[in-house]
Amino acid sequence: MKIYTKRGDDGDTDLRTMDRVSKASPRIEAYGTVDELNAAVGAIRPTDIADLDAWLREAQNHLHVVQADFANPEPEPDDPQITAEHVTHVEKWIDHCEARLDPLESFILPGGSEAGAALHQARAVCRRAERRAVALQDHEPDDAVNDTAVAYLNRLSDALFVFARLANDVAGVHEESPSY
Repeated sequence: MKIYTKRGDDGDTDLRTMDRVSKASPRIEAYGTVDELNAAVGAIRPTDIADLDAWLREAQNHLHVVQADFANPEPEPDDPQITAEHVTHVEKWIDHCEARLDPLESFILPGGSEAGAALHQARAVCRRAERRAVALQDHEPDDAVNDTAVAYLNRLSDALFVFARLANDVAGVHEESPSY
């Protein structure tokens, strides 16, 4: 596979359907931001927390599916798509983490340990990816965007938040609340 094709030099790119679209289109913006999120998650591993590293690796694979999903406005039944099972899987990660953590009683400042701070940053990128996905939904006709992929991003941002809390807890870093 050749890395450069020069086909994108004019500011357009191919969708999975081989339709050419602007690199500034909401669809490209959505899956490009998911790509940025995937890179942010990849920069966090390894955290030296075994289950967390496994979840992050799995999330990266899910994010590839989200990208494929957003890049394909006309998916066939065998094309990669995010399903409700992916969302449920992330919810199980959240539940597992919350069972290990003290209950959240107030807002917390993002930061903490190196892994915790990086996970908070990834959470913020995930929220942006979700906003880009919602903008794509608003731009496209009904059923041209997998709503479950948007829900997945929402749930993953929640997971990244509790992952940050877990990483900070394991590192012995106290969570700070904002002062108003």
